[in-house]
Amino acid sequence: MSVFKNVIVYRIEPAWSQTLAEAEEGLGKHRFEPCGPSQEKSAGWAEPRGEAGGPLVESIDGQWLVEYMIESKQVPGSVVRRKLDERCAQIEATTGRKPGKKEKKELKEDITLELLPMAFTRSARVAVWIDKAENRLVINSGNASRADEVVTSLVKSLDGFAVALINTQIEPAAAMANWLLTQEPPAGFTIDRECELKASDDSKAVVRYAKHPLDIEEVQKHITDGKRPTRLALTWDDRVSFELTHGMLIRKIVFLEGTGDGAAGGKKEDNYDADVAIATGELGQLVPALLDALGGEAAFGAAPADEAPKPAAKAAAPTTATPADAAEEEEDAPF
Repeated sequence: MSVFKNVIVYRIEPAWSQTLAEAEEGLGKHRFEPCGPSQEKSAGWAEPRGEAGGPLVESIDGQWLVEYMIESKQVPGSVVRRKLDERCAQIEATTGRKPGKKEKKELKEDITLELLPMAFTRSARVAVWIDKAENRLVINSGNASRADEVVTSLVKSLDGFAVALINTQIEPAAAMANWLLTQEPPAGFTIDRECELKASDDSKAVVRYAKHPLDIEEVQKHITDGKRPTRLALTWDDRVSFELTHGMLIRKIVFLEGTGDGAAGGKKEDNYDADVAIATGELGQLVPALLDALGGEAAFGAAPADEAPKPAAKAAAPTTATPADAAEEEEDAPF
């Protein structure tokens, strides 16, 4: 089961309403094209099943799945610097002068363009789930800049599309601290054996527990001394284990109790529907339960707990506020 591993959840503007055909047409205007010989990066929408010429929007049990593809070329900096030194030395030998800062910059750009056709390409695919019934958007990424890029492309591709990060009435860090202090997690959840605590003062002290019981006085003392939970491993309903962060990221998702058994053993393309159905079905129940555990959801576009108001993404200005800790999540970064 690899459809969703680390996710960021957004609320879709309730007024948005497009048909499957309209969404397909909109995404088709921004279809992915591979990098050209001298192109550093290319991005766009690709077929979720990986079948060339297939639909860009897959509807499975009423859930829409799309996929954003990113391809980039990168010339090693050491190679560019070596070539630049050689070219500068050649200019000095033939003209008797050393290239200035501006000329070096131009030479560097020229060298990079010359080497790009020989550079290897790297690619990444980002799964995106649109739950129209619940007005919910789920992006399979824990990387802030990548999630922003995906949202921006959705806003450009889908008429009237706008989203805001899902915010809760209780700040996740405050809720996690209470669960650890009282050892009373919300109904349906259990506390697992991993967490991270960070001091809020200038010391920036960090304490991490891995595969360690958390129902101990030491953990409680760290919290009463002012450290705040930034990550906490939880299990929901004995079905999904995950890690909740203070920025409302849901990380390290694992489906338990054989929920993926029905998708195992066949060809990849044969398992896609089953994988998606299981993942969206389980997460479709987990997310509302988690929101309830955090005091319920704030109104669309409202500011997160203890933060100043931030604008929701709109067609003219698609920038969204990203989770406070999303910039730290680089595990799945492709570049």
